[in-house]
Amino acid sequence: MAYPVSPLASPFPALPEIAGVTPHVVRAGYKDWGRCDLTYVTLEEGTAVAGVFTKNVCCSSEVDLGRENVKLGRARALVVNAGNSNAFTGYRGREAVEQIMEQVAAHIGCPKEQVFVSSTGVIGVPLPKDKAREGVEKALTAEPCSWEDAAKTIATTDTFAKGASATAMVGDTKVTISAIIKGSGMIAPDMATMLGYLFTDAAVEPGFLQACLSAANLRTFSCITVDSDTSTSDTVLAFATGKAGNAPITGFDSPGAHAFAAAIHDVCRQLAHLVVRDGEGAQKFIAVSVSGAVSDESARKVGMAIANSPLVKTAIAGEDANWGRVVMAVGKAGEPADRDKLSIGFGGTWAAQQGLPLADYDEAPVAAHLKGQDISVEVDLGLGEGTATVWTCDLTHGYISINADYRS
Repeated sequence: MAYPVSPLASPFPALPEIAGVTPHVVRAGYKDWGRCDLTYVTLEEGTAVAGVFTKNVCCSSEVDLGRENVKLGRARALVVNAGNSNAFTGYRGREAVEQIMEQVAAHIGCPKEQVFVSSTGVIGVPLPKDKAREGVEKALTAEPCSWEDAAKTIATTDTFAKGASATAMVGDTKVTISAIIKGSGMIAPDMATMLGYLFTDAAVEPGFLQACLSAANLRTFSCITVDSDTSTSDTVLAFATGKAGNAPITGFDSPGAHAFAAAIHDVCRQLAHLVVRDGEGAQKFIAVSVSGAVSDESARKVGMAIANSPLVKTAIAGEDANWGRVVMAVGKAGEPADRDKLSIGFGGTWAAQQGLPLADYDEAPVAAHLKGQDISVEVDLGLGEGTATVWTCDLTHGYISINADYRS
Protein backbone atom coordinates (compact mmCIF):
# COMPACT_ATOMS: atom_id res chain seq x y z
CA MET A 1 0.00 0.00 0.00
CA ALA A 2 1.31 3.45 -0.90
CA TYR A 3 0.95 6.21 1.68
CA PRO A 4 0.81 9.97 1.11
CA VAL A 5 4.25 11.52 1.39
CA SER A 6 4.83 13.06 4.81
CA PRO A 7 4.47 16.87 4.83
CA LEU A 8 7.74 16.86 6.81
CA ALA A 9 9.62 14.96 4.09
CA SER A 10 13.12 15.91 3.01
CA PRO A 11 14.39 15.31 -0.54
CA PHE A 12 16.92 12.52 -0.88
CA PRO A 13 20.42 14.03 -0.82
CA ALA A 14 23.19 13.44 -3.34
CA LEU A 15 25.15 10.84 -1.40
CA PRO A 16 28.78 10.32 -2.40
CA GLU A 17 29.91 6.91 -3.54
CA ILE A 18 32.09 5.09 -1.03
CA ALA A 19 35.16 3.26 -2.31
CA GLY A 20 34.84 -0.44 -1.58
CA VAL A 21 31.03 -0.38 -1.29
CA THR A 22 28.65 -1.42 -4.08
CA PRO A 23 24.85 -1.53 -3.58
CA HIS A 24 22.43 -3.61 -5.70
CA VAL A 25 18.66 -4.11 -5.57
CA VAL A 26 16.31 -6.78 -6.92
CA ARG A 27 12.75 -7.97 -6.46
CA ALA A 28 12.48 -11.16 -4.39
CA GLY A 29 8.69 -10.94 -4.13
CA TYR A 30 8.31 -11.09 -0.36
CA LYS A 31 5.11 -9.08 -0.82
CA ASP A 32 2.93 -8.43 -3.84
CA TRP A 33 3.81 -4.76 -4.08
CA GLY A 34 5.48 -4.56 -7.49
CA ARG A 35 8.80 -3.12 -6.41
CA CYS A 36 12.30 -4.17 -5.40
CA ASP A 37 12.47 -5.58 -1.89
CA LEU A 38 16.00 -6.99 -1.51
CA THR A 39 19.09 -4.84 -1.12
CA TYR A 40 22.51 -6.45 -1.48
CA VAL A 41 25.67 -4.49 -0.66
CA THR A 42 29.14 -5.86 -1.34
CA LEU A 43 32.09 -4.71 0.77
CA GLU A 44 35.79 -4.94 0.00
CA GLU A 45 37.89 -7.43 1.93
CA GLY A 46 39.10 -6.04 5.25
CA THR A 47 36.01 -3.90 5.87
CA ALA A 48 35.49 -3.18 9.57
CA VAL A 49 31.99 -3.42 11.05
CA ALA A 50 30.24 -2.17 14.17
CA GLY A 51 26.62 -2.42 15.22
CA VAL A 52 23.90 -1.65 17.73
CA PHE A 53 20.80 -3.78 18.01
CA THR A 54 17.35 -3.78 19.59
CA LYS A 55 16.84 -4.68 23.23
CA ASN A 56 13.46 -6.22 22.39
CA VAL A 57 13.71 -9.76 23.78
CA CYS A 58 11.44 -11.09 21.00
CA CYS A 59 14.01 -10.12 18.38
CA SER A 60 14.59 -11.80 15.04
CA SER A 61 17.26 -14.36 14.15
CA GLU A 62 18.84 -11.65 12.01
CA VAL A 63 19.44 -9.64 15.18
CA ASP A 64 20.71 -12.66 17.13
CA LEU A 65 23.21 -13.58 14.43
CA GLY A 66 24.21 -9.98 13.75
CA ARG A 67 24.88 -9.38 17.43
CA GLU A 68 27.15 -12.45 17.53
CA ASN A 69 29.00 -11.78 14.29
CA VAL A 70 29.62 -8.06 14.75
CA LYS A 71 31.95 -8.97 17.62
CA LEU A 72 34.33 -10.47 15.03
CA GLY A 73 34.75 -7.01 13.52
CA ARG A 74 34.79 -7.77 9.78
CA ALA A 75 32.18 -7.74 7.00
CA ARG A 76 32.02 -8.55 3.29
CA ALA A 77 28.31 -8.18 2.50
CA LEU A 78 24.94 -6.92 3.66
CA VAL A 79 21.52 -8.28 2.64
CA VAL A 80 18.32 -6.47 3.63
CA ASN A 81 14.88 -7.99 3.03
CA ALA A 82 11.75 -5.82 3.11
CA GLY A 83 8.17 -6.99 3.60
CA ASN A 84 8.82 -9.73 6.15
CA SER A 85 10.57 -9.17 9.49
CA ASN A 86 11.22 -12.91 10.02
CA ALA A 87 10.75 -12.26 13.76
CA PHE A 88 8.99 -14.75 16.06
CA THR A 89 9.55 -17.51 13.50
CA GLY A 90 11.65 -20.00 15.48
CA TYR A 91 14.10 -22.40 13.85
CA ARG A 92 12.56 -21.82 10.39
CA GLY A 93 13.44 -18.16 10.57
CA ARG A 94 17.02 -18.88 11.61
CA GLU A 95 17.43 -21.44 8.82
CA ALA A 96 16.34 -18.83 6.27
CA VAL A 97 18.93 -16.34 7.53
CA GLU A 98 21.71 -18.90 7.60
CA GLN A 99 20.79 -19.97 4.06
CA ILE A 100 21.25 -16.37 2.86
CA MET A 101 24.56 -16.04 4.71
CA GLU A 102 25.90 -19.28 3.27
CA GLN A 103 24.71 -18.48 -0.25
CA VAL A 104 26.39 -15.08 -0.31
CA ALA A 105 29.54 -16.31 1.45
CA ALA A 106 29.98 -19.10 -1.10
CA HIS A 107 29.71 -16.58 -3.94
CA ILE A 108 32.14 -14.07 -2.43
CA GLY A 109 34.50 -16.58 -0.89
CA CYS A 110 34.35 -15.43 2.72
CA PRO A 111 33.26 -16.82 6.09
CA LYS A 112 29.48 -16.73 6.46
CA GLU A 113 29.95 -14.72 9.66
CA GLN A 114 31.00 -11.79 7.47
CA VAL A 115 27.58 -11.66 5.78
CA PHE A 116 25.06 -9.52 7.67
CA VAL A 117 21.33 -9.92 7.13
CA SER A 118 18.41 -7.70 8.17
CA SER A 119 14.70 -8.13 7.56
CA THR A 120 11.78 -5.77 8.13
CA GLY A 121 8.02 -6.10 7.78
CA VAL A 122 5.27 -8.27 9.21
CA ILE A 123 6.09 -10.21 12.40
CA GLY A 124 5.33 -13.92 12.77
CA VAL A 125 5.72 -15.11 9.17
CA PRO A 126 8.88 -17.13 8.35
CA LEU A 127 10.98 -15.65 5.56
CA PRO A 128 10.23 -17.82 2.49
CA LYS A 129 13.44 -19.75 1.82
CA ASP A 130 12.65 -20.28 -1.86
CA LYS A 131 12.03 -16.59 -2.50
CA ALA A 132 15.10 -15.69 -0.47
CA ARG A 133 17.28 -18.09 -2.46
CA GLU A 134 15.99 -16.87 -5.81
CA GLY A 135 16.20 -13.24 -4.76
CA VAL A 136 19.78 -13.54 -3.57
CA GLU A 137 20.72 -15.43 -6.74
CA LYS A 138 19.48 -12.49 -8.82
CA ALA A 139 21.19 -10.00 -6.53
CA LEU A 140 24.58 -11.65 -6.88
CA THR A 141 24.70 -10.68 -10.57
CA ALA A 142 22.61 -7.49 -10.46
CA GLU A 143 23.96 -4.20 -11.76
CA PRO A 144 25.06 -1.61 -9.18
CA CYS A 145 22.35 0.86 -8.16
CA SER A 146 22.09 4.32 -6.61
CA TRP A 147 21.93 5.01 -2.88
CA GLU A 148 18.39 6.28 -3.38
CA ASP A 149 17.32 2.98 -4.96
CA ALA A 150 18.87 1.11 -2.04
CA ALA A 151 17.06 3.35 0.46
CA LYS A 152 13.71 2.88 -1.27
CA THR A 153 14.15 -0.88 -1.38
CA ILE A 154 14.64 -1.33 2.38
CA ALA A 155 11.48 0.67 3.19
CA THR A 156 8.10 -0.59 4.41
CA THR A 157 5.62 2.11 5.49
CA ASP A 158 8.15 4.89 4.79
CA THR A 159 6.78 7.65 2.59
CA PHE A 160 10.16 8.96 1.42
CA ALA A 161 13.69 7.61 1.01
CA LYS A 162 16.13 8.67 3.70
CA GLY A 163 19.86 9.30 3.43
CA ALA A 164 22.61 11.42 4.95
CA SER A 165 26.32 12.09 4.55
CA ALA A 166 29.26 13.84 6.18
CA THR A 167 33.00 14.24 5.75
CA ALA A 168 35.91 14.58 8.15
CA MET A 169 39.62 15.31 7.89
CA VAL A 170 41.74 12.50 9.29
CA GLY A 171 45.23 13.90 9.24
CA ASP A 172 45.64 15.16 5.67
CA THR A 173 43.01 12.77 4.28
CA LYS A 174 39.34 13.52 3.74
CA VAL A 175 37.10 10.60 4.66
CA THR A 176 33.45 10.33 3.68
CA ILE A 177 30.37 8.75 5.24
CA SER A 178 27.20 7.92 3.30
CA ALA A 179 24.21 6.36 5.03
CA ILE A 180 20.64 5.18 4.48
CA ILE A 181 17.88 4.30 6.91
CA LYS A 182 14.30 3.09 6.98
CA GLY A 183 11.73 3.69 9.68
CA SER A 184 8.32 5.25 10.15
CA GLY A 185 6.41 3.32 12.81
CA MET A 186 7.21 0.97 15.72
CA ILE A 187 9.79 3.59 16.69
CA ALA A 188 11.03 3.88 20.26
CA PRO A 189 14.52 2.49 19.99
CA ASP A 190 16.20 1.42 23.18
CA MET A 191 19.51 1.07 21.36
CA ALA A 192 19.32 1.95 17.70
CA THR A 193 16.47 2.39 15.31
CA MET A 194 14.72 0.44 12.63
CA LEU A 195 17.27 -0.46 9.95
CA GLY A 196 20.14 1.93 9.32
CA TYR A 197 23.46 1.49 7.55
CA LEU A 198 26.51 3.77 7.53
CA PHE A 199 29.32 3.30 5.01
CA THR A 200 32.67 5.07 5.16
CA ASP A 201 35.95 4.85 3.29
CA ALA A 202 37.89 5.63 6.47
CA ALA A 203 40.44 3.18 7.84
CA VAL A 204 39.13 2.50 11.34
CA GLU A 205 39.78 -0.34 13.75
CA PRO A 206 36.53 -2.18 14.60
CA GLY A 207 36.79 -1.37 18.31
CA PHE A 208 36.96 2.37 17.72
CA LEU A 209 34.23 2.22 15.10
CA GLN A 210 32.02 0.47 17.67
CA ALA A 211 32.83 3.09 20.29
CA CYS A 212 31.89 5.91 17.89
CA LEU A 213 28.63 4.27 16.84
CA SER A 214 27.60 3.40 20.40
CA ALA A 215 28.31 6.92 21.63
CA ALA A 216 26.41 8.49 18.74
CA ASN A 217 23.48 6.16 19.33
CA LEU A 218 23.01 7.37 22.90
CA ARG A 219 22.48 10.97 21.74
CA THR A 220 20.57 10.32 18.52
CA PHE A 221 18.73 7.05 17.86
CA SER A 222 18.07 6.44 21.55
CA CYS A 223 16.51 9.90 21.74
CA ILE A 224 13.72 9.48 19.19
CA THR A 225 10.24 8.02 19.41
CA VAL A 226 7.18 7.91 17.20
CA ASP A 227 4.89 5.60 19.15
CA SER A 228 6.82 4.17 22.16
CA ASP A 229 7.08 0.72 20.50
CA THR A 230 10.55 -0.84 20.17
CA SER A 231 10.87 -3.02 17.07
CA THR A 232 11.92 -6.67 17.10
CA SER A 233 14.36 -5.97 14.27
CA ASP A 234 16.08 -2.65 15.05
CA THR A 235 19.63 -2.65 13.71
CA VAL A 236 22.21 -0.01 12.86
CA LEU A 237 25.46 -1.15 11.26
CA ALA A 238 28.53 0.89 10.34
CA PHE A 239 31.02 -0.38 7.74
CA ALA A 240 34.49 1.09 7.15
CA THR A 241 36.37 -0.05 4.04
CA GLY A 242 39.67 1.73 4.69
CA LYS A 243 39.92 2.79 1.05
CA ALA A 244 40.49 6.48 1.83
CA GLY A 245 44.10 5.64 2.65
CA ASN A 246 44.34 7.41 6.00
CA ALA A 247 46.46 6.07 8.84
CA PRO A 248 44.09 3.70 10.67
CA ILE A 249 42.17 5.26 13.53
CA THR A 250 42.64 3.07 16.59
CA GLY A 251 41.52 5.41 19.39
CA PHE A 252 41.04 9.03 20.33
CA ASP A 253 44.81 9.51 20.34
CA SER A 254 44.88 8.91 16.57
CA PRO A 255 44.98 11.96 14.26
CA GLY A 256 41.48 12.95 13.18
CA ALA A 257 39.74 10.61 15.60
CA HIS A 258 37.59 13.33 17.18
CA ALA A 259 36.61 14.71 13.77
CA PHE A 260 35.63 11.22 12.60
CA ALA A 261 33.56 10.57 15.73
CA ALA A 262 31.81 13.92 15.25
CA ALA A 263 30.99 13.02 11.64
CA ILE A 264 29.49 9.67 12.73
CA HIS A 265 27.37 11.54 15.29
CA ASP A 266 26.29 14.08 12.68
CA VAL A 267 25.13 11.39 10.25
CA CYS A 268 23.27 9.49 12.99
CA ARG A 269 21.52 12.69 14.08
CA GLN A 270 20.45 13.44 10.51
CA LEU A 271 19.09 9.92 10.07
CA ALA A 272 17.27 9.96 13.41
CA HIS A 273 15.52 13.22 12.53
CA LEU A 274 14.47 11.85 9.14
CA VAL A 275 12.79 8.86 10.77
CA VAL A 276 10.78 11.11 13.06
CA ARG A 277 9.85 13.36 10.15
CA ASP A 278 8.37 10.28 8.48
CA GLY A 279 6.55 9.11 11.59
CA GLU A 280 3.32 7.41 10.59
CA GLY A 281 0.69 10.10 10.18
CA ALA A 282 3.07 12.85 11.35
CA GLN A 283 2.22 16.47 10.67
CA LYS A 284 4.64 18.09 13.12
CA PHE A 285 8.28 17.50 14.13
CA ILE A 286 8.73 18.03 17.87
CA ALA A 287 11.94 18.69 19.80
CA VAL A 288 11.67 18.27 23.58
CA SER A 289 14.56 19.94 25.42
CA VAL A 290 15.04 19.16 29.11
CA SER A 291 17.45 21.04 31.35
CA GLY A 292 18.06 21.24 35.08
CA ALA A 293 17.91 17.47 35.63
CA VAL A 294 20.06 15.56 38.11
CA SER A 295 21.90 13.89 35.19
CA ASP A 296 21.87 13.74 31.42
CA GLU A 297 20.30 10.26 31.52
CA SER A 298 17.58 11.47 33.87
CA ALA A 299 16.90 14.37 31.49
CA ARG A 300 16.61 11.91 28.58
CA LYS A 301 14.10 9.77 30.47
CA VAL A 302 11.98 12.80 31.34
CA GLY A 303 12.13 13.93 27.72
CA MET A 304 11.05 10.51 26.48
CA ALA A 305 8.12 10.45 28.93
CA ILE A 306 6.92 13.73 27.42
CA ALA A 307 7.60 12.63 23.84
CA ASN A 308 5.76 9.33 24.33
CA SER A 309 2.66 10.84 25.95
CA PRO A 310 -0.40 10.42 23.69
CA LEU A 311 -1.97 13.38 25.49
CA VAL A 312 0.98 15.66 24.75
CA LYS A 313 1.24 14.44 21.15
CA THR A 314 -2.48 14.86 20.41
CA ALA A 315 -2.53 18.31 22.01
CA ILE A 316 0.27 19.40 19.68
CA ALA A 317 -1.52 17.78 16.74
CA GLY A 318 -4.52 19.91 17.62
CA GLU A 319 -2.31 23.00 18.12
CA ASP A 320 -3.53 23.24 21.71
CA ALA A 321 -1.12 24.91 24.15
CA ASN A 322 -2.12 22.54 26.95
CA TRP A 323 1.04 22.71 29.02
CA GLY A 324 -0.64 20.89 31.91
CA ARG A 325 -0.13 17.68 29.93
CA VAL A 326 3.62 18.30 29.98
CA VAL A 327 3.43 18.68 33.76
CA MET A 328 1.69 15.30 33.90
CA ALA A 329 4.34 13.64 31.74
CA VAL A 330 7.20 15.02 33.84
CA GLY A 331 5.54 13.73 36.99
CA LYS A 332 5.02 10.20 35.66
CA ALA A 333 8.56 9.78 34.32
CA GLY A 334 9.85 8.18 37.51
CA GLU A 335 12.79 10.59 37.65
CA PRO A 336 13.66 13.23 40.26
CA ALA A 337 11.43 16.29 39.82
CA ASP A 338 10.10 19.02 42.08
CA ARG A 339 6.72 20.48 41.24
CA ASP A 340 7.69 23.82 42.75
CA LYS A 341 10.84 24.20 40.66
CA LEU A 342 9.41 23.12 37.33
CA SER A 343 9.29 25.48 34.32
CA ILE A 344 7.60 24.76 30.97
CA GLY A 345 7.60 26.59 27.65
CA PHE A 346 6.84 26.28 23.95
CA GLY A 347 8.87 27.84 21.16
CA GLY A 348 10.95 29.91 23.57
CA THR A 349 7.95 31.34 25.46
CA TRP A 350 7.60 30.26 29.09
CA ALA A 351 4.09 29.35 30.19
CA ALA A 352 5.01 28.42 33.76
CA GLN A 353 8.10 28.94 35.86
CA GLN A 354 9.15 27.57 39.23
CA GLY A 355 5.91 25.70 39.72
CA LEU A 356 3.48 28.49 38.85
CA PRO A 357 1.73 29.76 35.71
CA LEU A 358 3.19 33.13 34.74
CA ALA A 359 0.92 35.94 35.85
CA ASP A 360 1.42 37.78 32.56
CA TYR A 361 1.41 34.65 30.35
CA ASP A 362 0.31 35.49 26.82
CA GLU A 363 -0.75 32.38 24.92
CA ALA A 364 -0.81 34.10 21.53
CA PRO A 365 2.88 33.52 20.60
CA VAL A 366 2.63 29.90 21.78
CA ALA A 367 -0.51 29.35 19.71
CA ALA A 368 1.26 30.83 16.68
CA HIS A 369 4.26 28.57 17.26
CA LEU A 370 2.07 25.47 17.44
CA LYS A 371 0.61 26.22 14.01
CA GLY A 372 4.02 25.56 12.46
CA GLN A 373 5.58 22.23 11.47
CA ASP A 374 8.66 22.41 13.70
CA ILE A 375 7.66 22.55 17.36
CA SER A 376 9.85 22.95 20.43
CA VAL A 377 8.93 22.11 24.01
CA GLU A 378 11.21 23.35 26.79
CA VAL A 379 11.32 21.94 30.33
CA ASP A 380 13.60 23.09 33.15
CA LEU A 381 13.51 20.88 36.24
CA GLY A 382 15.61 23.27 38.34
CA LEU A 383 17.50 20.46 40.09
CA GLY A 384 20.93 20.11 38.49
CA GLU A 385 23.07 20.34 35.37
CA GLY A 386 21.65 17.41 33.36
CA THR A 387 20.37 18.15 29.85
CA ALA A 388 18.95 16.20 26.92
CA THR A 389 16.99 16.73 23.73
CA VAL A 390 14.67 14.09 22.33
CA TRP A 391 12.64 14.16 19.14
CA THR A 392 9.15 12.94 18.31
CA CYS A 393 6.15 13.75 16.15
CA ASP A 394 2.49 14.45 16.79
CA LEU A 395 -0.17 11.73 16.96
CA THR A 396 -2.87 11.99 14.32
CA HIS A 397 -5.63 9.83 12.87
CA GLY A 398 -3.21 8.96 10.08
CA TYR A 399 -1.27 6.78 12.51
CA ILE A 400 -4.40 4.75 13.26
CA SER A 401 -5.27 4.37 9.58
CA ILE A 402 -1.81 3.13 8.60
CA ASN A 403 -1.53 0.60 11.41
CA ALA A 404 -5.09 -0.67 11.23
CA ASP A 405 -4.52 -1.61 7.58
CA TYR A 406 -0.85 -2.71 7.82
CA ARG A 407 -1.38 -6.43 7.09
CA SER A 408 -4.38 -5.99 4.81
